[in-house]
Amino acid sequence: MVLTELFLSAFVTLFVVIDPPGCAPIYAGLTKGATPQQARSMALRATWIASIILLIFALFGQELLGALHIELNSFRIAGGLMLFFIAFDMVFEKRTQRREERAEKIAATPEIEDVSVFPMAMPMLAGPGAIAAIMLLMNEAEGWPEMFEVLAALAAVLAITAAALVAAGPLIRLLGDKVEAVITRLLGVLLAALAAQYVIDGLKGSFGL
Repeated sequence: MVLTELFLSAFVTLFVVIDPPGCAPIYAGLTKGATPQQARSMALRATWIASIILLIFALFGQELLGALHIELNSFRIAGGLMLFFIAFDMVFEKRTQRREERAEKIAATPEIEDVSVFPMAMPMLAGPGAIAAIMLLMNEAEGWPEMFEVLAALAAVLAITAAALVAAGPLIRLLGDKVEAVITRLLGVLLAALAAQYVIDGLKGSFGL
């Protein structure tokens, strides 16, 4: 695979899974009442923590699978199924509904809570889907040059995510609820196709097709 194609594939996959446009309005709700400085600090902290988590799984995820005696093809299938369920939730707004419910529970408390670790870093940014995706992408890479392409794509997506969270309030007012819902659904359809491909590749590898 050409390196630029790998970068684009990794970027699209991670962008869809992490879903910056979907996280931004939820983050705006979680930080309602916080000062601009507090909201910015929590956004950057959440992105940084998520970056560390995903980097650890990107570099050492395969060794973890080996220690647990899990074949990579099995993880491809499992990861693809997880991504598909995320896509299903995105298309039918289940994911957004759960995020909003979680936001309402946290926002019910009078004081401004630090939401950077939970729920923003985990499970919203570095959730099971993102962890599965980065591990699968790193496995597809051949050698350090291609691994660097995947990591560069991850860095680009996380940079966009940080920018979206920092600008969450103004961004959601600009887009509106309807536009955000359309974007989320389109991303969900694309993620479903990518998830199906992961499952197909896992089945081919398992049965030697």
